[in-house]
Amino acid sequence: MTDRRQFLHLLGGTLLLAAALPRAATAAAPLALPRDRLAELERASGGRLGVAVLDTATGRSLGWRDEERFAMCSTFKFLLAAAVLQRVDRGELTLDRRLPIRKDDLIHHSPVTERHVGSHGLAVADLCEATMTLSDNAAANLLLPLVGGPAGLTATLRAWGDATTRLDRPEPHLNDVPPGDPRDTTTPREMAAHVQRLVLGDLLQPASRERLTGWLAGNRTGDHRLRAGLPKGWRVGDKTGSGPGTTNDVAIVWPEGRAPFALACYLTGSSLKDDGRNAILASVAREVAGLYAAA
Repeated sequence: MTDRRQFLHLLGGTLLLAAALPRAATAAAPLALPRDRLAELERASGGRLGVAVLDTATGRSLGWRDEERFAMCSTFKFLLAAAVLQRVDRGELTLDRRLPIRKDDLIHHSPVTERHVGSHGLAVADLCEATMTLSDNAAANLLLPLVGGPAGLTATLRAWGDATTRLDRPEPHLNDVPPGDPRDTTTPREMAAHVQRLVLGDLLQPASRERLTGWLAGNRTGDHRLRAGLPKGWRVGDKTGSGPGTTNDVAIVWPEGRAPFALACYLTGSSLKDDGRNAILASVAREVAGLYAAA
């Protein structure tokens, strides 16, 4: 598991490192995704694979089906937490505001909120952490009204420059996305762009960026996905998502000695079981890591 203090320490030097590296990066051979290998992984999955890599040193985006729509599943919680933090930055919310938790609020996979039913509830900060690090579904549903519900979150994404991603329903209904249904979908390219703008950009105040980065670093649901394919010395923070035949992960990755890159990987319609789908994502991360190790 990533050491959170070490991870956050890297955040302060990221902009300097990113500024120092573009000249060296452009002098080397440009990064290119191994398309034959991604096609092989997609065939092995029995489904549809989408990958986007956003290199922050060069601004270059690499992709495989990166502009196709995929069900977000719980990766939307990364956007939700960021939208909450933006409202905190604006003085519209406070992180210590407590929200009551009723038995009727509980749904499948609510490991934190289920322990606080009928008590004094949980603070907004605690609900965000539960949503981000354990993917607590009830916590996400409790936070959604704070940003105007699914429509309000979608409007926020439009304000951030994303004309594609949309949230239409709360948990658990947002995970039911038949082929061709645009509801509750995004593209890998847009999610990689969100990782960059929210973790490294100026949409959030520095304290909120640090908090969001800490939640990504502290995620406990992604050890067998993208993280599993990355070198142990690299720092990573991620948010996962899962649904029927669907396994997703979006991450910010700090390779040793290089500027970070954003990585978004979506797999849907797969005939593999959970472990097999996780292995596909780990293999994608391994291929991407190989590009940076060889550059």
